[in-house]
Amino acid sequence: MTPTVTLNNGVEIPQLGFGVFQVPDRETTAAVTNALESGYRSIDTAAIYGNEAGVGAALAASDLARSDLFVTTKLWNADQGHDATLRAFDASLAKLGLDYVDLYLIHWPTPARDLYLDSWSAIEKLAADGRIRAAGVSNFQPAHLRRLLDNSSLVPAVNQIELHPGLQQSELRALHAEFGIATEAWSPLAQGAVLDDPALTAIAERHGKSPAQVVLRWHLQLGNVVIPKSVTPARIRENIDVFDFVLADEELAAIAELDRGLRTGPDPDTLN
Repeated sequence: MTPTVTLNNGVEIPQLGFGVFQVPDRETTAAVTNALESGYRSIDTAAIYGNEAGVGAALAASDLARSDLFVTTKLWNADQGHDATLRAFDASLAKLGLDYVDLYLIHWPTPARDLYLDSWSAIEKLAADGRIRAAGVSNFQPAHLRRLLDNSSLVPAVNQIELHPGLQQSELRALHAEFGIATEAWSPLAQGAVLDDPALTAIAERHGKSPAQVVLRWHLQLGNVVIPKSVTPARIRENIDVFDFVLADEELAAIAELDRGLRTGPDPDTLN
């Protein structure tokens, strides 16, 4: 059974979930169905992915109880602002076919727009109304987080950020720990960019696992929530098969040496 992380409002999130970034809507239902059958209970989507309906169809077809599922979606940049956020949330909920989502995130801070405080106030209302179980942000840098904390009574439960051995985000992780914000990693495998590193391949061989499994295990032992993505059934199963081995301290130290500021996605300070 997948372990959980208890968020700062008491809600539990599965520590390993399933992401659907870049999965076409027509393929999403099958991928999410495979994930659910493989044991995943947390599904991460976003309005901009264009596949909330596909996720919803898989959830509706599943015989799992809603209370056993953890569903995350995200507010897109063009929909920031108080009233626009409420409308965007309603649209996402309708596509998902749900009465509530477990986690709702501001997808990017988009600092040039300067609307994330207004969006957060709307999300506070959604949380107070019970339409989201937990509220969070994504891709927020330390300055964005501190400004949000200075201007709100609701501390984000999660900051979902690009995080992998090539970009370990130590400053952000320390800030999260200071304020009780869970760190959630997107692109946890760096889109494969780090998987042929000799340090990882050696560790993988030692444990009889793949380099991807080693990286996912590293995330779990750091305490990160992690959402790998795949549409390949065998890879979907492989990515959740990471609870039967433990990385030694010296192996964790070797992976720590791989940090080199490698971004596979946009810079949060400039994306708008």
